[in-house]
Amino acid sequence: MATNLPRPESPAAAPLELAALEERLSRPDDGVVDALRACPGDILVLGAGGKMGPSLTRMARRAVSQLGDDRRVIAVARWHETAARAMLDADGVTTIAADLEDASALAQLPDAPNIIYMAGQKFGTSDAPSRTWALNAVLPARCLERWPHARWVAFSTGNVYALSPASGPFSRETDACAPVGEYAMSCLGRERAFEDAALRCGTQSATVRLNYAVDLRYGVLVDIGRRVRDGEPVDTTMGFVNVIWQGDANRVALRLLAHASAPPCVVNVTGPERLSVRDVAERFGGRLGILADVRGVESKDALLSDTSRMQALLGNPEVTAPVLIEWVAQWIERRMPLLAKPTRFEVRDGQF
Repeated sequence: MATNLPRPESPAAAPLELAALEERLSRPDDGVVDALRACPGDILVLGAGGKMGPSLTRMARRAVSQLGDDRRVIAVARWHETAARAMLDADGVTTIAADLEDASALAQLPDAPNIIYMAGQKFGTSDAPSRTWALNAVLPARCLERWPHARWVAFSTGNVYALSPASGPFSRETDACAPVGEYAMSCLGRERAFEDAALRCGTQSATVRLNYAVDLRYGVLVDIGRRVRDGEPVDTTMGFVNVIWQGDANRVALRLLAHASAPPCVVNVTGPERLSVRDVAERFGGRLGILADVRGVESKDALLSDTSRMQALLGNPEVTAPVLIEWVAQWIERRMPLLAKPTRFEVRDGQF
């Protein structure tokens, strides 16, 4: 995995308006269409109101439209963001407002043979550990009781691993998990719920151990680029990261429906490049004409995942890290809208 990234020779055109960004994030490829063809029936997305949910759901709807069948794509959330729900309704998605923790609401949700599980909590977990476990481990177990015979894709995190040596090897799916902090431990609890459902009910699933999806409005690269742009320091103690374009992460998740199995198929989902935080900050500085204020000394380990399994199953992401850095630079240089939701990628003790 490369640390020093080459300059993109001919970067794809950056999506520089909100409509173009939403279109690009939700654009399915042939692999998504083929996967959904192999997984007939409705698609139910639980926890669809978060940062990734709307674009993933829209991608599923677009792929189903290409197939030309009449199945539904159903998005369930509490829908604090009413605009996101309205956009999905306009795109032909069936949206349902429901609190998954409400047993009666859960029971009334429709049956579906394909389910994407995206519900969970990360930030605030240290202050409310019981809620963290309720949302990240107990709730998915209840959902599995409701739909034990569905085909599932469940989002997890690379935080279930210990930090890896910065020089490698990086964490692989066969490595023993060593979560640090309530968030990481509760996410491993979610994974165990799916493993238990496979043993008891034969539930088929795929687990997405995701490291840092990047939309142009949020993500590790946005965190670094915005700090450079605004003259804020960039700490390099957590000196290396993996990232993936959110559109690619959406495609991987939907394609993994076709790889669901019992026991679960576990896949690290991130980009193949090991990025140096220092190099990325300096790249942004050079791109924006600003001297990056880089501080700290890189630790000898970091949260890094090996993506050999993902590459073997699905190939590499479409958008490379150099192109993604250029897209983010153009977005923040134009002062386009940001979500103001820091990733806190620099946290090393699991306290979110």
